[in-house]
Amino acid sequence: MIPVDDPADERIAAYRHVGDHEALRARGLFVAEGRLVVQRLLEDGRFAVESVLVTPAAQASLGAVLDASRAPVLVCPATVLNAVTGYNFHRGCLALARRPAAPESVQALCGADRLLVLEGVGNPDNVGGIFRSALALGAGGIVLDERSGDPLYRKAIRTSMAATLRVPFARAPLSDALAIMRSHGFQLLALTPSPDAGDVRDVIPAAKTALLLGAEGGGLSNDALDSADIRVRIPIDAAADSLNVAVAAGIAMHSLR
Repeated sequence: MIPVDDPADERIAAYRHVGDHEALRARGLFVAEGRLVVQRLLEDGRFAVESVLVTPAAQASLGAVLDASRAPVLVCPATVLNAVTGYNFHRGCLALARRPAAPESVQALCGADRLLVLEGVGNPDNVGGIFRSALALGAGGIVLDERSGDPLYRKAIRTSMAATLRVPFARAPLSDALAIMRSHGFQLLALTPSPDAGDVRDVIPAAKTALLLGAEGGGLSNDALDSADIRVRIPIDAAADSLNVAVAAGIAMHSLR
């Protein structure tokens, strides 16, 4: 435990960039925020943790988790934490961790029985919500196309309650990813609100199934829809035009379990 009382202390200089996602990414880092998220980051040991910055209250709350950590734990008053970060972090707990040197490949995820595929899902709340449902409902991994959001963005991690740190993911051009999954025996299901699609509750999923999800508004592209084996929908009230993609993902995954 390293006490820090000055926002200008160079030992916490890296935390001046927690609000600048691209600056952190350029340095191969991401930030985890909140006591539960940081606890899971430390307990899982999947990512190398550079350091943890906590207030005394957060230090007391996390207790043994911090004691067992190999990473430096910097303890400072809330005023110092807020001054160096520029944010009011009510839970008084941040960690900087290193991104993997080599990301997962689509092939590596194909050992799972259930995968999710995201096309153009950029909103970090939706990305985080989908990962949270994926962890809860048995998806073995998530494939994101180039336009989908970063699962290691601070807000996505927080919204997912650290599920983005636990569910394996890969990024690849959609056509390449679908071809790889098909070669590994995956049935491809495209989720769409189209009335011509079949009811997802009626689907008997194959042993290996991938569910394709599109962005809010536009949904899946025609290329993605044409690549699917089956188009499925979630029946909703006629007064509503669609569901939020994270909500729809959870419902569809539950139906396919």
